[in-house]
Amino acid sequence: MNGVAIRFCSVSKYSLCGVCGAMERPGFMASLVAGGVAGVSVDLILYPLDTIKTRLQSPQGFNKAGGFHGIYAGVPSAAIGSFPNAAAFFITYEYVKWFLHTDSSSYLMPVKHMLAASAGEVVACLIRVPSEVVKQRAQVSSSSRTFQIFSNVLYQEGIRGLYRGYTSTVLREIPFSLVQFPLWESLKALWSWRQDHVVDCWQSAVCGAFAGGFAAVVTTPLDVAKTRIMLAKVGSSAASGNVLSALHGVWRTQGLAGLFAGVFPRTAAISLGGFIFLGAYDQTRSLLLELGRGSP
Repeated sequence: MNGVAIRFCSVSKYSLCGVCGAMERPGFMASLVAGGVAGVSVDLILYPLDTIKTRLQSPQGFNKAGGFHGIYAGVPSAAIGSFPNAAAFFITYEYVKWFLHTDSSSYLMPVKHMLAASAGEVVACLIRVPSEVVKQRAQVSSSSRTFQIFSNVLYQEGIRGLYRGYTSTVLREIPFSLVQFPLWESLKALWSWRQDHVVDCWQSAVCGAFAGGFAAVVTTPLDVAKTRIMLAKVGSSAASGNVLSALHGVWRTQGLAGLFAGVFPRTAAISLGGFIFLGAYDQTRSLLLELGRGSP
């Protein structure tokens, strides 16, 4: 799921990624499984919104890309890539936070979270992009099977074709995190000040949903560029992966509306996905850590 949100429950001002408790070296296996379960949950439940968004952003237009028919086209690619993608993000995120350990009251804590999230996105995109290329092409060509599309990409473009759009995906995800995290922290601080005590987990999730939704809106043009690059025909100018060129092409042909194509399903998916993702991650990771403590 693009634009992954990280929740920090407030026992102290900050705590370990969604798990109420003291800052400590992360349980990497717990992060692996919990991140994977959460990622699969979000991707499968909200997949129709992602398909609608992709078709709205596609160069052939919504109706020719399939409209509302076959909205689960390409879901095998999403299902296969979702678990390792989310797990890679959270393992990297947790490790970088531990590596950059600072005092919980430090003013550098938000910077640490943003650096950890950015590193997580760079690593996760190594898994996400091939899955995303196959998935998006299946979403706009529902008559083709996922494996057939995968084979065609390898035959026509090789491994490089599976990573077309890697740069544009990273350039979408990092600004997303840089917008989302400071806004999230500001909303939580404001809510804590208004009620005169730190926010609860559900309140943090609400702040995360608003922050994620806003970040989704402002980074939609980058998402459109990423979609156009991944869907471009082999040999076309868009297939080169130049983000500025892709944005200029959309602006020239469709104007502002084209740059923000799919903004509503994208915003809805990310806002709703935050609750599902973070809830599933929090519960799964907490359960695994409890089981780990109970083991001899």
